[in-house]
Amino acid sequence: MRKLQQMFWGMLALVSVLWLVADPSVFRLSGVFAIRTAAVQYTGIVAIVCMSVAMILAIRPRWPESRLGGLDKMYRVHKWLGIAALVAAITHWLWAKAPKWAVGWGWLERPARGPRVPPVNPVESLFTQLRHTAEGWGEWAFYGVVVLIAAALIQRIPYRFFYRTHRYVALVYLVLVFHAVVLTKFGYWLSPLGLTLVVLLSYGSWAAVLVLFRRVGRNRQTAGRIAAMRYYPGVRALETTIDMEPGWPGHRPGQFAFAMSDPAEGAHPYTIASAWNADEPQITFITKELGDHTRQLPDKLRSGQNVTIEGPYGCFTFDDDCARQIWIGGGIGITPFIARMKYLQSHAGGTLPEVDLFHCTAEIDEDALDNLRADAGAAGIRLHILIDARDGRLDGERICSAVPEWRDASIWFCGPLPFGETLRRDFGKRGFPVADRFHQELFAMR
Repeated sequence: MRKLQQMFWGMLALVSVLWLVADPSVFRLSGVFAIRTAAVQYTGIVAIVCMSVAMILAIRPRWPESRLGGLDKMYRVHKWLGIAALVAAITHWLWAKAPKWAVGWGWLERPARGPRVPPVNPVESLFTQLRHTAEGWGEWAFYGVVVLIAAALIQRIPYRFFYRTHRYVALVYLVLVFHAVVLTKFGYWLSPLGLTLVVLLSYGSWAAVLVLFRRVGRNRQTAGRIAAMRYYPGVRALETTIDMEPGWPGHRPGQFAFAMSDPAEGAHPYTIASAWNADEPQITFITKELGDHTRQLPDKLRSGQNVTIEGPYGCFTFDDDCARQIWIGGGIGITPFIARMKYLQSHAGGTLPEVDLFHCTAEIDEDALDNLRADAGAAGIRLHILIDARDGRLDGERICSAVPEWRDASIWFCGPLPFGETLRRDFGKRGFPVADRFHQELFAMR
């Protein structure tokens, strides 16, 4: 998480430095309206840069996934960028409007303007003619982006509504690109800041077109057909096995994919709960009833139904050089560990780390627990099952007592985010190198 935060704030710092290099006169400004002009430029640039990078990440490009630690981390940065763009856009709007309001209320006096010299450059002259149009379109686009980003951030809004409306952020973004190109100070375009904006706005516009026409991830989609389904009522979870058509590249344990059974609902991300075997091209998902969509799956899905699978994604793949690993699966977060155990069963031999698996659950299904025990036994995993009502909450002290060699281990956590952050802080206080050896799946796509 710290690496993501450093990259996020580093990007904002870089944009700020590039702006100061492009316009060093800001250090000599005086007067409200002079400061207003600079502030409008700066906040507008920050907003459009954040939106551009967020738009690029929205199309799930391959190249930043390993650098950011997986698609789940990319979407966390995407969310931060959306919030930053919203804050910068609101600030931009206030700087543009508030001084005008103050003049109207008699609080400020607008400075006298001298005669304007017509621009010589034909491109700058064109931008000057388009200025009024860009301002009007930009204001309406601002209102649209506030509503759409707010709808994405408010978790109470159903996913179906989010899925149908969020792509229109791309349309609003294209309007804001026009707004930014016309109204950005013309001299900036000949500076490193201008070159950066050209690259980001071009890439972002292309990404926006892909989003609008629902082409995101199209080259990573494979057709499949539901082969079998099993429902575990005790934990309200559905196990779905899918026969994959040719084209699925295979996956590693711990990765996830987007599955779509209803185009109106869109694709949802699920961790894959099976190891890949090219001779038997199947993948298995285990989905827990956590929302409107997942509650309906047992009734909506049927054997033989066609589905579309996109992926695989993710870097939660148990890769390190530690001789011991500690796995912690909270609730449905046990899924990537099931996939890893099945992989170990079919890839016995070689030097493998010793593993302790802690599974914490508030609900009980004996069939599911029996399957888990069988998988752990076949893979040589030491299993610790903790039922919340019986065993209480898992914490760092209990883990350290059960695994005396914990200082030499790596920790792999998948489960509720607050639970993971609590364990991370606990182990950090114990001197454990959490930045390097505490791996957490941030499985939240909104």
